[in-house]
Amino acid sequence: MTPTRYRRLAAILDRRQPELTVLVDDLQKPHNISAVVRTCDAVGIGTLHAVSGDESFRTRSATAVGTERYVDIVLHQAPSAALASLRDAGFRIVAAHLDERAVDFRAVDFTAPTCVVLGQEGPGVHPELLAGVDATIAIPMVGAVTSLNVSVAAAVILYEAQRQRAAAGLYDQPRVPENERQRLLFEWGYRRVARWCRERGRPYPLLDDEGSIVGPFP
Repeated sequence: MTPTRYRRLAAILDRRQPELTVLVDDLQKPHNISAVVRTCDAVGIGTLHAVSGDESFRTRSATAVGTERYVDIVLHQAPSAALASLRDAGFRIVAAHLDERAVDFRAVDFTAPTCVVLGQEGPGVHPELLAGVDATIAIPMVGAVTSLNVSVAAAVILYEAQRQRAAAGLYDQPRVPENERQRLLFEWGYRRVARWCRERGRPYPLLDDEGSIVGPFP
């Protein structure tokens, strides 16, 4: 890893927003999955959650122009498991779903730890997920259509979250814990070596300030 690449990866991590995430409900279309993954990376989201019993969900994200390398995908077998995991992590959960309680998405305080739930193409958000969210949000529509494509809706909502968090200065200081930051820097910069270490249960070597491996190899 060159010093230039190390600095670029470090800069990406220093703008990551671990208190912001997305839960997608069994999306099926690869172009929608990839678009949501790309948007997550673009606004600094490092982890995307998905309700999906299909392990191929990860491979269906592979058209995300390389950004799937930088966005971890956590699969949940059932809506209840996803909700419990997010609650345990301290997230408030809001679903993009038009119902009688829905508020304008811009009225939500995205500077607080927030998970945005996006439903499957067609059916929308699963009823079990809807029953467990804190609020529903909607994007105002003034034309003939009543909804946006799921990937477009994701981009609209997440860029509002990005706007709010930038105005609050949340991109100005690193927010990823240092041990997690070092782990990701090594895995992004030395993928083959990281895989070798994991397969053998070895700790990752330390990196110096220019991204070079220092000290004896474990």
